[in-house]
Amino acid sequence: MALPPLSLYVHFPWCVRKCPYCDFNSHALQGALPEAEYVAALLRDLALQSHAVQGRSLQSIFLGGGTPSLFSPAALSRLLDGVRGLLDRAADVEVTLEANPGTIERGRFADYRGAGITRVSLGAQSFDPDQLQRLGRIHSSADTERAVDELHAAGLTNFNLDLMYGLPQQTVAQALADLERALALRPAHLSHYQLTLEPGTVFAGRPPAGMPDTDRSADMQLACQQRLAQGQYLQYEVSAYARPGARCRHNLNYWQFGDYLGIGAGAHGKCSRFEDGRLLIERSVQPRERRRYLASLQAAAPQPATHAVPSAELPFEYLLNALRLNEGFEQCEFELRTGLPFAMVGERLAHARQRGLVDNSGTRWFASARGLNFLNDLLADFLPPQGPLYAQHREAAHSN
Repeated sequence: MALPPLSLYVHFPWCVRKCPYCDFNSHALQGALPEAEYVAALLRDLALQSHAVQGRSLQSIFLGGGTPSLFSPAALSRLLDGVRGLLDRAADVEVTLEANPGTIERGRFADYRGAGITRVSLGAQSFDPDQLQRLGRIHSSADTERAVDELHAAGLTNFNLDLMYGLPQQTVAQALADLERALALRPAHLSHYQLTLEPGTVFAGRPPAGMPDTDRSADMQLACQQRLAQGQYLQYEVSAYARPGARCRHNLNYWQFGDYLGIGAGAHGKCSRFEDGRLLIERSVQPRERRRYLASLQAAAPQPATHAVPSAELPFEYLLNALRLNEGFEQCEFELRTGLPFAMVGERLAHARQRGLVDNSGTRWFASARGLNFLNDLLADFLPPQGPLYAQHREAAHSN
């Protein structure tokens, strides 16, 4: 009867410029950045949610966006000091800062490390100048290389590089060339993911010319996976590769169906508690627009909008995360994290195994190589056959 590990996600909704492929809650900065006001609001938000901690220590903190590196080291130091004053943190807590190379001043990473940052995720996306322009990025490949030099100089060697493939007019050779540039910078972790045209983005409304077809994208993925394996970057999730000991603990907590508080405009959270001897799992969401978010914290009894996840939806929610991991999950982990008997999914997993989409080793279940390539089809079998969630995922499965 133990609650899952607990993490904290902090959302910063500002960017210098909105990228045409981005569907995250972010918008271009206009005017001065309200550092003091926003940090104070974040800490008030956290204080109001602290009841959900229930004696647990934070295992990880992730500062995401948007572009959190627009905030000064002094502002982030105030934030992390405030978090420390409100909640216990594990002695080896992982604190990740998302950063874009074009928003970092030379020498600043040493100050971020002094503020309490232990890990950085750098949005390189590509090293090809034409691709960076197509993607609407504000940095150059030289900016990325300078930022990495500063990371190494600051002792922040535990850093991730985001890198895309399946870009407009990209060939397999060009995708591999991008990867070689990334590996030369010696990241501890690499997020290697395919460009997708997400609904509501500029690219969805006006797709760029020359998008590679499914076969060419698959060829890129396979060639890059082989090169990453040669470089001792082990794949542990659909798009995540790490050197030994450098897996992202914060994202692992998501994929293992752990709990996380979400503070900031548009932030989401998931927390568990016991009620009448049974596990109750609740999700929360903050207002997306900054002014509405700040106003919500001034209400008489401010709380994020919260709803309990129905038991019928928990199998899908759990497997949506756990089957992304190469190692999958143990049957007992499903029961501990959902509060449900494994029998609720056992028969459907056995059917998926007959289709070659999952495999098992004793009581551990994981997606097969084929299942990882057709993950949407695999997961669709675990949706409750009603409601908008089912319809949306079915539509997504048939579009891949």
